[in-house]
Amino acid sequence: MLADALGRPLRFIITAGQAGDVTQAPALLRGQTGEAVLADKAYDSNALRMLIAGMGATAVVPSNRTRKVIIPHDATAYRQRNRIERCFCHLKHFRRFATRYDRRSAHFAGFIHLAAAMIWLR
Repeated sequence: MLADALGRPLRFIITAGQAGDVTQAPALLRGQTGEAVLADKAYDSNALRMLIAGMGATAVVPSNRTRKVIIPHDATAYRQRNRIERCFCHLKHFRRFATRYDRRSAHFAGFIHLAAAMIWLR
């Protein structure tokens, strides 16, 4: 999921449960602009960092422990990443989202769009 600076959802891509999130990051960031991209350690990859630099933004992503050379990040800006977590928290207030009642991803995606619209109206 991609969220804006206010923690409102912008884009979603539904993947299999075992798929890593970093694989969908380029598709989520396509066509986006901004000063910085905030993400957690799961998104620490050289390819993603190069994509973010190509956008003209700063990558605020802490380095993974397995990285040989630690890349510093802005800890003050990283504190704002909790807004995406708050966005997920707002979505989880909808029981249908939290328990994933829908078997088909198309139905689940439809409900996510409805719930996201309701979050935007707050």
